[in-house]
Amino acid sequence: MRTNARKLPGRRPALLGLTVAALLALVDGGCSRDTSANDNPPPAKVENAPDPNVFEWKHPEQFTVVTAEARKAPDQLQLNCAVTPDVQRTVHVTSLSGGRVIDIRARLGDTVEKGQVLVVINSSDLAAAMSDYKKAQADEVLTRKALDRAGQLFEHGAMAQKDLEQAEDAEAKAKVDVASAAERIRLLGGDLNRLSPVIEVPSPISGTIVEQNTAGGEGVKSLDNSPSLFTVADLSRVWMMCDVYENDLRDVRLGDFAEVRLNAYPERALRGRVSNISSLLDPATRAAKVRLELENPRGMMRPGMFAAARFVSQRVRSRVVLPAGAILRLHDKDWVFRSEGNGRFRRTEVQAGPAAADGSQEILAGVAPGDQIVRDALQFSSAVEQM
Repeated sequence: MRTNARKLPGRRPALLGLTVAALLALVDGGCSRDTSANDNPPPAKVENAPDPNVFEWKHPEQFTVVTAEARKAPDQLQLNCAVTPDVQRTVHVTSLSGGRVIDIRARLGDTVEKGQVLVVINSSDLAAAMSDYKKAQADEVLTRKALDRAGQLFEHGAMAQKDLEQAEDAEAKAKVDVASAAERIRLLGGDLNRLSPVIEVPSPISGTIVEQNTAGGEGVKSLDNSPSLFTVADLSRVWMMCDVYENDLRDVRLGDFAEVRLNAYPERALRGRVSNISSLLDPATRAAKVRLELENPRGMMRPGMFAAARFVSQRVRSRVVLPAGAILRLHDKDWVFRSEGNGRFRRTEVQAGPAAADGSQEILAGVAPGDQIVRDALQFSSAVEQM
């Protein structure tokens, strides 16, 4: 019995070792088969995505196609402008004497005639000038009487020659003082025939009051840095000021014509000529002021109005043109549909230029002369959406 008990424990480890070895062999065989499978993956299948800008039709004849043509035309530039008075026809109305405003007879925006009274001022400066004038007149009367007496005494031998000459000199100086005082009154706006400290300031030209800097009861200073009382402008001829960016200055020249359309009257086309191109650039906008001069006989253009100006350069270039209907505006871009033959059409982005009066439109980039383009882009686009 002891012998059997010792042998049984020896057999159990042997059997356990055989079992573990068999399991490891199975695991190694499975791993080797998986590794060989991963080393040879199946081939990938590549599919080409369709081009969203290419369209194919079985019956392309339902769309009319036109040929892009080259046309010689002058360069054009679209700009925003504003109406301003002509500086050469604008006058600032000022008072040469200080005082207080007692009456205003014209207002901002009024149309006035030359010589029409704009404002009435009670002037302390004019009152002082009149006082000096009257004193000078009194001194001149006195010196004239003294000269008459001196002349009589000299004729009778009762006065020396030098005393007569002194009397003559005093009388001449008195006349000069009278003339100077009278001239000062005239400069201050007074009237020697009607001496009064109240002066009437007239309009120096006929026109429209475009600026007013005074009201009733206000004090008026003399010309020591005080603003003008009124600004009167003759609006029969006005300026149109346009901002031209530095990249576009090469397309604007002195003497070029521009077609101007006011925002208030877009149906009326006006014509102006470039009379000045500023030599300075605005550092904030990088633009230069370009001035157009226009006749304004009916007063249609008012200062401050906005307008759109189309500049036509003297330089002529060859441009590609298409019917305006061949261009489609989509997502803030311009597109055309170009025929590639065999019912195949490609949507192409273009850079559209200004439109012409005959219904055509310039193409600055994207289309070459001879390209076949769908005439009605909107019709083609609608047909594409229904596919």
